[in-house]
Amino acid sequence: MDFVEELRWRGMLHDITPGTEELLKKEKVKGYIGFDPTAISLHVGSLAQIMTLLHFQRAGHIPLVLVGGATGMVGDPSGKSKERNLLSEDVLNENLKSIQNQLERFLEFEKGINKAEIVNNYDWFKKLNFLNFIRDVGKHITINYMMAKDSVKNRMDGETGMSFTEFSYQLIQGFDFYYLWKEKNCVLQMGGSDQWGNILTGTELIRRKAGGDAFALTTQLIKKSDGTKFGKSEGGNIWLDATLTSPFKFYQFWLNTSDEDAEIFIKIFTLLNQGDVEKIISEHKTAPHLRNLQKVLAEDVTERVHGKIALETANSTTDFLFANGSLEFLKGKSNEFILEVFEGIPQFEIDRELFNSSISIQDLLANHTSIFPSKGETKKMIAGGGVLLNREKISNSEINIGKELLLNDTYLIVQKGKKNYFLIKVI
Repeated sequence: MDFVEELRWRGMLHDITPGTEELLKKEKVKGYIGFDPTAISLHVGSLAQIMTLLHFQRAGHIPLVLVGGATGMVGDPSGKSKERNLLSEDVLNENLKSIQNQLERFLEFEKGINKAEIVNNYDWFKKLNFLNFIRDVGKHITINYMMAKDSVKNRMDGETGMSFTEFSYQLIQGFDFYYLWKEKNCVLQMGGSDQWGNILTGTELIRRKAGGDAFALTTQLIKKSDGTKFGKSEGGNIWLDATLTSPFKFYQFWLNTSDEDAEIFIKIFTLLNQGDVEKIISEHKTAPHLRNLQKVLAEDVTERVHGKIALETANSTTDFLFANGSLEFLKGKSNEFILEVFEGIPQFEIDRELFNSSISIQDLLANHTSIFPSKGETKKMIAGGGVLLNREKISNSEINIGKELLLNDTYLIVQKGKKNYFLIKVI
C-alpha cells in the first residue's frame, strides 16, 4: 500500500514537503501526530488524524502518537479556547490513559515490527529548565521567523504580533519533533493543514540545530458542505467516549450526514477500498431516499469506535424509534440507557400510586399528562387507531392501565400517530 497515494485518492492530502513521498516509498519510517490531552476523550474532530496514522501503519510504517502532557499544562497560549484549560498532572494522566484506550481500537500497539508507540512530551520537558531550553533551542528559531511563517494567519486574524507565550508554545512543538527525531529516529511529522507552520518549525530546528533532514505532511481540514463546523451537534462535541456521547447519538451523527458530506466522509473515515466506495456512492445516487451511503458510513465508524455490540444496540434503537422496531431490546436496560434513547422526546412523571389500582387511559393521557388536550380528543384518536402503548394499538377508550404494562416496572411508551412519541416515567 502506497501511503501518500492512499491519502490522495481519499481526498485527505493537503501539503507535503519535497522528498517525503519518495522517502516513504523507499523505506520504512517513523512518523508522528500530536493529540491534545486536555479532555478525558478525543472527539470526532480527531478521527481524521487517527485515520492518517492507521493508513500509515497499514502501509508498513511505524506510527508514534504524541500526547501533549507538557503542552496540555500550558493550555491555550492565545487565551481564546474555553476547552483547553490548564490541568493538573493527575488529571492529564487520567486523560492520557483514556485516550490510549481509544486509540487501541485503531492502531496496533502490541504486535508486529511496525507496532505503534505512545509518547508524552512531559517526559522530556520535565527534565528541562527554562534557561537551558532558551539557550539550546530558542536561539535557533527567532520570533521574526515565527511571525513570517504565520504572517498569513496574522493578517487574517487582524493581529500585528506574537505573544511570548505563543512563541514559547511553538518552540515546544518544534522541539517535540527535534526530540523524536534525535531519540526515536522519527523523520516525519503529520497533522492538519492548520499545523503546517508548527511542523515546519520542527523541520527548521532539526536543520539548524543538528544539520538533519526531516519531513512534513498535512491533511485537509474537515469541513461540512453547509459551512457549519464538523464534529459538533446541538449538544456540543461528538466524543469517542461512550459515557460522553452514547453509541446511539454517535451513530445518528453519521446517519444524519448530508449526501454531499457522506460522499467525502466515507473515504476519510472508513477503510473501504476505492472500488467499494465508488460502488456504494453510485448505488446511493440511484436511490438516495434509502440513505444506504449514510448507513454504511454510520455502521462502519460506530463499530470501529464502540464495537459490534454497541452498533447492534444503536441499530435496534434506531429501528425502534424510526422503523417501528420491537421494544424487546429495552427490557432490562438501565434507566440511564432508556432516558438516553428518549432524550428530546416529551416526558412525564406519574405517581406510582395511580398505577397500583389502575388508571383510565383517558385520565392518563389527558389529565395526568398533557399528551392530549382533553378526554374527548383522546377518545377520538383512539377510535381512529392513532394511539399505541408500548407499541400495542389501543382500540378501547374505556380501558384501565395497570402496572403490569410498565416496561422495566417504570416506563410507559406512548405514540400519538406515527411519529409523536412520549415517555411516561412512574416514580
